[in-house]
Order: sequence, then structure tokens, then C-alpha cells
Amino acid sequence: MSGPVGVGIIGAGVISTQYLDNLTKAGDVAVRMIADLDVERARARADEYDLSGAGTVDELLARDDIEIVLNLTIPAAHAPVATACVEAGKHVWTEKPFALDRDEGGRLLALANEKGLRVACAPDTVLGPGVQTARRLLEQGAIGEPVSALTMFQVSGPEAWHPSPEFLYARGGGPLFDMGPYYLTTLVQLLGAFTRVDARGTRARTERVIGSGPKAGTRFPVEVPTNVAALYETAAGHVAQSTFSFESPRPRVGVVEITGTEGTLVLPDPNGFDGEIQIWRAGMMPDDEPERHDATGHGMTRGLGVIELARAIRAGVPERASGELALHVLDIMQSTEESAASGQPITLTTSATTAPAMPDDLDPWKATL
Repeated sequence: MSGPVGVGIIGAGVISTQYLDNLTKAGDVAVRMIADLDVERARARADEYDLSGAGTVDELLARDDIEIVLNLTIPAAHAPVATACVEAGKHVWTEKPFALDRDEGGRLLALANEKGLRVACAPDTVLGPGVQTARRLLEQGAIGEPVSALTMFQVSGPEAWHPSPEFLYARGGGPLFDMGPYYLTTLVQLLGAFTRVDARGTRARTERVIGSGPKAGTRFPVEVPTNVAALYETAAGHVAQSTFSFESPRPRVGVVEITGTEGTLVLPDPNGFDGEIQIWRAGMMPDDEPERHDATGHGMTRGLGVIELARAIRAGVPERASGELALHVLDIMQSTEESAASGQPITLTTSATTAPAMPDDLDPWKATL
């Protein structure tokens, strides 16, 4: 088969605009339909991007010209919707998290493997120039042998700006499940699979108040920990410390540092695709400047993983943002939550193979199929 891969989108919410901005301009995919429980919202989004197809999920899954479904539903629907897509014979790119728990995610991955289909998963930020440039520096020995890592995401909570933040405090949300995939997937890409976690968590309030939009002033329940601190071990013997918080008035966002035997590598925000990489050396004085490395590569943002998936399907090779990787990150997050609840360390039950680095001359916009 040649020509662009047909893509259908389920979920016409806010995040769909970021994907559509890129995928409608890329040569290797063709967006053919948008579906949503609110069909009028799907039609409005299709009209916005001059797309002819809009309607129901069943109508989308019945189309033979759609090979990949982009699953942009809420976290609780990710696995059920992805399962329906696989049952309909479609490959899936799903937003994070992969599922709500490792059992649900494991069943989805097993079904896809049985049917010979792919269930790739966000975040595709790890395929961007920032993380990939950092990975090349690590592989070149820029900081010697990696030893440890530090990540931090701390804010006061999204209810101040998000018009409907309730799902971010329900099961499958919280700072761990909402932001953890960016930081933890980055660490797995750079350091390999995790084996053990020891974590603690707190929930400062049982209710929060929406601060903006038409529902401003509305109270809603908090069902998950809103501050999580974790200590991780990797199969290669590294140790990583991570903090995920919706309780900090002082924001600390985008902190990812890898320390090796010859220096510390500071990455850009893993919730982005680009940025500067810094290297700090032992013996530097307070006024010294770090080595600075610009991220090199393409300029695509969300949607890059769909392009990489489409090309991998046509080439018959594994995709880099695989279901195996997503299930391992889900296992890390669920094990972190379980350890925080029990106060005991947890041994992970999954693993993942680190995919090859992206070529530094990749052009995701070009038609290659």
C-alpha cells in the first residue's frame, strides 16, 4: 500500500486542535473524520479544519479508509475506546494515560497483539528534538556513566485556569497520572526500564473550587493524591527521585536532570518538544556558565507520534512510542500510587525495551509513503 495513512479522530475537545494543526499539514497521513459523543462539536471542529467527515464513533469505525484512530477521549474512556477500535481492526494512537490500571492496559495490549495491530500512546514529546538531543548526548558520553536522576513538577493546581478540571482530580488524574507520563516516559527513554518504587502521597483538600470559566465557583471532589514523592530504581541500577504536586504555590515545572560520573545533564521541559540542554561540570564556580546545547531536529509538536506510527506500520517495524512502553509507564504510576497508599515499596511487574533514537534529520512533514 502507498500514499498517506488514513486517520480518524475520536474526541473533539481542546487538545484536538493541537493534533489537527499538525496532522492536516503532514504528508504521510490524511485526517478523514472526527467523531464525538457531541456530534455537533465534531462537525464544528471538522468545519474549522475544512474536513468533510464528522459523526459518531460507530460511523468512524465502520470506515475502511481509516487505518489509525487518534483517541482523544477522557482518561476513563481511553482503554474502552481503544479496545473498540482494535476490535474494529484499527491501529490506535491514544492520549495518555494508556489505561486506568495495568490490568486494563494489559488486556488492551494483549488484544492488539493477538490481532496484529498497534496501540501506541502519548506522550510523543519524548520523540521531539529536546529529549532526543539529550539522549544523543548521553549516548556520546557527555556526562560519563549516568548514575541518578531528578524530576519535579509542582504547581498549585489546574482549577485556577481550566474551565472543567474535575477529571484531573478523579481516578486516572491527579499530578501523577496527568503529568507523570511526560517525566517518567522521558526517564525510561534515557535510563531504561524501572524495577522498583517507594513513594509517599498526600491529599491536602477533599474539595477544590473552579476558578475560571462558566463554572467558576463550583466545588468538586478530589479523589486522588495531590502531592506524590517517589524514589525509583532502574534495571541498570540508577536511582531517580520524582515529585508530582498540585499543592505548591511556588511553581517548579519541567525539571529533569540526569547526573553522571562527569556532570549533570539538564533537559528542557518534557511537556514540550524543543528547548535548550545544559551540562554542568564538577568543580564549576557559582558564576560559571554551563555548556549549552540547542535541541536539533524538526519543528513538529503533538501528532509527531502518529506520523512515526504510520511510517512504522508501513515499514513493518516497531513504533517507538509503543503500547509496551506505555503499559510500563502506567505500571510505574500505578505502583507509585500503591506504594504511596501502603507506605511500602513495590516491585514492578512490567518492563519495556528502549527504542532506537530518532534520526536527527527526520522530516515529519514530508510525504514518504
